[in-house]
Amino acid sequence: MSVPSSIKKALKGNSYQDFPNDLESLWMPFSANKHFKKNPRIISKAKGMYYYTPSGDQILDGVAGLWCCNAGHGREPIVEAIKKQAEELDFAPAFNMGHPKSFELSSKLSQIAPKGFNHVFFGNSGSEAVESALKIALSYWREKGEESKRILIGRNRGYHGTNFGGISVGGIEKNRAQFSKFLPDVYHLSDTHNLKKNAYSKGQPEWGEELADELDTIIEKHGSENIAAVIVEPVAGSTGVLIPPKNYLNKIKTKCVENKILLIFDEVITGFGRLGKSFASEYFDITPDLICLAKGINSGTVPMGAVLVQDEIYNAFMNKDEKMIDLFHGYTYSAHPLACAASLAALKLYEEEGLFQRASELSKYWEDAIHSLRGERNIIDIRNLGLIGAVELEPMDSKPTRRAYNVLCEAFVNQKILLRVTGDIIALSPPLIIEKNQIDQLIENLKTTLQQTE
Repeated sequence: MSVPSSIKKALKGNSYQDFPNDLESLWMPFSANKHFKKNPRIISKAKGMYYYTPSGDQILDGVAGLWCCNAGHGREPIVEAIKKQAEELDFAPAFNMGHPKSFELSSKLSQIAPKGFNHVFFGNSGSEAVESALKIALSYWREKGEESKRILIGRNRGYHGTNFGGISVGGIEKNRAQFSKFLPDVYHLSDTHNLKKNAYSKGQPEWGEELADELDTIIEKHGSENIAAVIVEPVAGSTGVLIPPKNYLNKIKTKCVENKILLIFDEVITGFGRLGKSFASEYFDITPDLICLAKGINSGTVPMGAVLVQDEIYNAFMNKDEKMIDLFHGYTYSAHPLACAASLAALKLYEEEGLFQRASELSKYWEDAIHSLRGERNIIDIRNLGLIGAVELEPMDSKPTRRAYNVLCEAFVNQKILLRVTGDIIALSPPLIIEKNQIDQLIENLKTTLQQTE
């Protein structure tokens, strides 16, 4: 498989003299590798709202990279912060050592977090944030002398990353099918997606709050004294943008409080302005016990994840001898200096440009734009909240996922827009800097793609 000349051109100037004559060395994640390598879609540069191919084509970013580049691409304040930090301190060990920006960032995150979240535990991705939150939850109950509380409850079609903890509490079957080993004592609530009752909802669906009552059934069966935590995404993103029904999350929170069960919000996607607020916790006015963060934490520039921890949970670990390790968990790159510098710069940029408020102000225009696709060929549902949207397509007979995948490829190659697909669902989550005319362009180009794609 020969490397296209445009890709060779992009590689020009590399210090290596010889390049492999194919693309086989890289095993790409969550990808149809064989098809991609026959029809490569390569991006080599990014700025503002756009990616650029090696041949110079401008691609409108409809998904903020992968739900993460909330401030857009190549933002100078973030780039400069990373450069300066690399020159000053490239790496610092995270175990029993510290560097200034890790403490500065923790304080800044605590300031914008819901009340009571004055502690932050860092990792390097959303998957690691979830893994950390699950471990903290289980360890917390041990610290409280309630070791029987070991059961974890997730949700069908939930996505919590790809570590074994995440796929155990997660409920996307395709992510689980190739593996046969999971955490024990994990149970799942139903997902809230119901096309028959909620198709084409604008904002939160009217039907579905009663699905939260399934938690009562699990509690009755297994006993609240044995349940450690419930983990949910306030808006389930990677499974296809499943919007929570009105009052559903409130009921989950109430049941957790009444039964002394920790509630974990996975805000890897909804954090940092996606719904027009700092966090979905603020948008829905619900305070969980732990909040998982990543992606927008530094606008996708340097790998980073974090868990916001309620004071009461953190303090439960602080009853040991002061020279003893209080949590046997962490990562080599926890609170990496470059990631911290990038995050501080991103948070400052979000604040100075009012990007969270901007997302809120754009949400109605976004809603009207995406719902204008109703009636186009093969569409069976459209849904939205904040600056997130989804277009669900009728699956091809005996070929589930194929139609959306075809749309993804066609949109990139011929309509110059970047989409995200999951199953037969097209997910949209543009950078928060998007302009109204760019929303129009994105939707119009998607419309043309739908009309031209089987």
